[in-house]
Amino acid sequence: MPSLPARNTRVQIILIVAGIVGTSLAHYVTPSSLILWHNIFQRLYYLPIVYAAVSFGLVAGLLAALLSAICYIPHIVMAWHDYPGYVINQYAEIVLFFLVGATTGLLADEQRKKRAELEETARQLEKANQELRDSSEHLKRADRLAAIGNLSAGLAHEIRNPLASIEGAAGILESGQVGEEQEREFLGIIKKECRRMNRLLGDLLDFARPRRPQRQRISVEILLDSVMSLVAHAAESKTIHLIKEVSPPGGTLDCDGEQIKQVILNLLLNAIQAMPNGGDVRLVARPEKSDLRIEVIDRGNGVAPENVDKMFNPFFTTKENGTGLGLAVAHQIVSQHGGTLQARNNPDGGMTFSILIPGARDNA
Repeated sequence: MPSLPARNTRVQIILIVAGIVGTSLAHYVTPSSLILWHNIFQRLYYLPIVYAAVSFGLVAGLLAALLSAICYIPHIVMAWHDYPGYVINQYAEIVLFFLVGATTGLLADEQRKKRAELEETARQLEKANQELRDSSEHLKRADRLAAIGNLSAGLAHEIRNPLASIEGAAGILESGQVGEEQEREFLGIIKKECRRMNRLLGDLLDFARPRRPQRQRISVEILLDSVMSLVAHAAESKTIHLIKEVSPPGGTLDCDGEQIKQVILNLLLNAIQAMPNGGDVRLVARPEKSDLRIEVIDRGNGVAPENVDKMFNPFFTTKENGTGLGLAVAHQIVSQHGGTLQARNNPDGGMTFSILIPGARDNA
């Protein structure tokens, strides 16, 4: 069965031939006295010639001109032999058939060539784009595998230390060569390390299987006050003054209050631990269009510039007893809310952690 392009080509050829033959027949059946009609029919030859040249190019334009000449010349010879001047005009018209067919065909071939080049370029670009998409998927897959590898390595490292402590303490207790006071000491080590591993596994589960946010409209001030009350004792024990700044008052936020409280609590505790000599920690909240920006600003020692971008990576920590998952979990919670969590060193010392969450509303 012929393909669609082949059928279309056949139809086009039939139209061209029919146009030339039909125009020629009109010449032959029209009396010579009707010169106006003959002039009209003579111009009609250009339609199939131009159509052939546009559709198939130079060769087709010349072939259509040749077929028109073959069909038209006998009529010139038979009908106009008594009018030499008119005959010359008709032969000149036939020359124009070839000129029009050649010119139109050349232009059509050039256009077709450019179109083919553009199509080839488009195919190459699509191929390159597909290769780029494939490469991007490979990179994403490699990143995921690398993240899993880093997570596993970090988890193994964090578990190995408390296990070694537990094993050592258990071995000493098993030997039976310790007094009652030392026994309590080693049992305390075992309990402490077990709590440490339990906290590590809890943070890991929070990171690996985060709960979807359950959004509700809550007061920004009430949210911040509840977090500050939780860290008040820790702040007082290190002579740290907590400063809350909410502008304007009365604002609300569409979020999961417990999750955002967990994020702010983590940042405040980190700020308190970063200031062993006391000082001020500012908790600032202000709207930015339809978002709410919450900042925790401390005056601690900050972190090395090369480590700022690593702070939200799992198991990265600058604290001796940290799990390295607190900030990773906080970053994940904020991301699930459609927001961002960023960290930067302050020019005058300390760090600023900035949370930007959509869903703020000024009810003042």
